[in-house]
Order: sequence, then structure tokens, then C-alpha cells
Amino acid sequence: MQWLFAVISAAMVTAATAVLLAVFKAPAVEIVKTAGVAGGAVVALYALWLNDRKHTLESEKVADERFARSVEMLGNEADQVRVGAMHSLVWLANSTPRYTQTVLDVLCAYLRRPFHHLSWDENGADPDTVFVKAQPEDQREQQVRRTAQRLIRDLLSWGDKKKIHYDLDLTGAALEYFQLDGRRVNRFTARRAQFYGITTLPRMDIRKPTLFSGATFHGRLTITETKFGGGLAFTEATFKGEVDFRTTTVGTFLALTDPPPPKQTGKLEVLPGTAMRTTHAGWALSGDPEPARPRLEDHVQQLPGGRADGVPGDDDRFREGDVYVAAKPEELDKVRFSREGLGNERNPETEPDEVKK
Repeated sequence: MQWLFAVISAAMVTAATAVLLAVFKAPAVEIVKTAGVAGGAVVALYALWLNDRKHTLESEKVADERFARSVEMLGNEADQVRVGAMHSLVWLANSTPRYTQTVLDVLCAYLRRPFHHLSWDENGADPDTVFVKAQPEDQREQQVRRTAQRLIRDLLSWGDKKKIHYDLDLTGAALEYFQLDGRRVNRFTARRAQFYGITTLPRMDIRKPTLFSGATFHGRLTITETKFGGGLAFTEATFKGEVDFRTTTVGTFLALTDPPPPKQTGKLEVLPGTAMRTTHAGWALSGDPEPARPRLEDHVQQLPGGRADGVPGDDDRFREGDVYVAAKPEELDKVRFSREGLGNERNPETEPDEVKK
């Protein structure tokens, strides 16, 4: 059918060219020669288009096969094979941008696999200062996981490069010396994650909700100059070290845990109009930390059932009626998320259950 269309198009162009030349009383030889060249050009252009389309389809097929092989190799017993598979995935994401979010999802899924290193029990705040006789396979797996963390950081947009925001889902992951300096993230989910060593998240730009519900920070947390534009949840989070949030801003909503971090550096700036979901006694805040208005379950909510260790989820804690401060009725509409509200901004296929309309 496509070739028939090309032949008809070439015939029409040839005929049109012949008619125009005849109108201008060109010699018969010139009419035939010029019309033939015009028709042949149409056929040649169509052949080039078909060849380019064929090349594109073949490239996509090769990319799909490469992705499938790389994911399969992530389950290999040899650590060097797993590292190679990760680098292959990152190369694919850089050469084929449509794979970037998928590769990030795969790397995050790898970090969500169960893993525990003996050094975390000895000194969770700085595991590298402890020398323990861990199993060789644990030592190798530790290095593979650190490679995955570094590759996630490398894939995310930063600086003056392409300003694209991707999602990160590290729910329940065990992370060591996690760093995302200056990266751009769309939605950052790290519910019940374990952060060992120094966690460095400065100068980030996060557009949608950042959820650290139930997470544990065993070492220092640095989030200086980070912009939590879509809101921040520290519900049921545990801080065992210092938190540095100098020049950090949060908008949309803020949910804090009790007790607050034992040591805080700087103040977390609450932007005007931000809905405070909990009281904030003991937290170093500045800006506009108004009392809680709508309930947290209207916006951010953990999956039913709470944490695996029995700690209530976000929805359980706030349904129990903890620390709600009444607000004037006329103030509620200023911060209440309507049924259309956040739902209009989200992709229904990627929206986590924590964020509801």
C-alpha cells in the first residue's frame, strides 16, 4: 500500500511538471527529461524515508533486547556481572532517553532488595570507620549497591543540563552515604528506608511530595538549600544524628515527627500557604508555620497497614486524632486540596497511594 502511494505521487508530480512545461512551450525533450527527474526524486525521497524508518525500528528492537539482557544479568551471582549490567542500563538510558525513567526504576528496585551489612550494627552513623569480618559476598554486594546509588545520581538532571525531573521510589531501601547533590527530582518516595552514614541531599529541586514516612536516619542528614516544592513528610521518622537544613524551603504541606532531631542546624523555612499537618514543638522552623488545618489523610497517606514492624502508618496515626489544631472555617478553603486539585497534576499510572485527590 505504501509503495502504491509512492507510485501515484510520483506519477502526479511527473504529470504536473509536464503540464507546467507545456504551458511555457518548452521543447518536448525537456518536458520528458524534467518530468522524469521530478518523478524519480519523489520515489527516491520516499525510499530514503522508508530506510530511515526501518533503521529506527531496528534500533528500538536492539535497545529493547539490550534492556532485557541487562535486567536479566542483574540476577547473576557474580558481582562484576551485576555492575556491568547496571552500566549497560545507564548507557542505554543516555543513548535512548525514553528508557531513563525505566532504568531509574530498575536501579531503585535493586536497592530495595533485602540486604544488611554487619558494620551497620556497629556504627550506623559512619559504617566505613568499622572493620568487621563480614561474609565475602556481603562485601561484594555492598560495593554493587554503592555503584547503583552512584549511577542513580549520575542519571538525574543537574546544573544547566537538561532540566528534567524524574521519580525516585526507594521505599524500604537500605542506603549508605546516599548523595543526590543538586539533582532534580519529580517525586521522591523513601518510606521506611534506612539511611546509614552521612546522607547528603543539598541543593535539590523536588517538585512533588517528598515522603520519608517511617524512615530512619542513622547518621547526619544534610538537606541545605533544598527546595521541597511539593511538600515534605517526616511522619514517624527517626533521627539519630544531626539534621542540617539551612536555607531549606518547603511548600504545599509539612508533616513532622515527634520527637524532633536531637540536633538541628539552621531553620527550615515554611513558605506562605503551606499546610502544617502536625504540631512542630522542638523543630527549628521559620517563615509561616501555621497550625494544622486539613487532615493529612486528605493529601499524604501511607498504604494501609503501616510499617512491617507494627508502627502505625501515616493514615493510622492521623486518624487517631493526634495533634490537630482547629482553624477558622474561612481559612480552610485556602489550603484544602479539592477533588480536582492535585489529581489534575498527576499521572494516574504513576501516582503512589500516598498522594490522594
